[in-house]
Amino acid sequence: QGQLAESGGGLVQPGGSLRLACKASGGIANAHTMGWFRHTPGSTREFGDFVAGITWSGVTWSGGRLKYGNSAKGRVTVSKDTDNSTLFLQMTSLEADDTAVYCCYLAPSSGQRMWGQGTLVTVSS
Repeated sequence: QGQLAESGGGLVQPGGSLRLACKASGGIANAHTMGWFRHTPGSTREFGDFVAGITWSGVTWSGGRLKYGNSAKGRVTVSKDTDNSTLFLQMTSLEADDTAVYCCYLAPSSGQRMWGQGTLVTVSS
């Protein structure tokens, strides 16, 4: 049991970088996977657009458009700090289209997925 709380959102200029954090009050030891979705006015899926995720063992994956949009190196990096019960999302080369409410989730090995309330990222000059 616990809650997820995102932080780190705000205003950033195009081309800039930002790191989001998701603190899990109940810890993340029970997490099978964790990750991030984002919601925009044009989102059509119930949970928005998938951004990136990470498994209990540290395997990561991300949305194709976000990762390979303008650079083969990728624009997002998801990581976690188990000792501090925190999930991170590092974003670089941000564009106006990246403006969205970013929500983190925690999916345990058994039980229902948990969601944070989201943090707003605004990319604008």
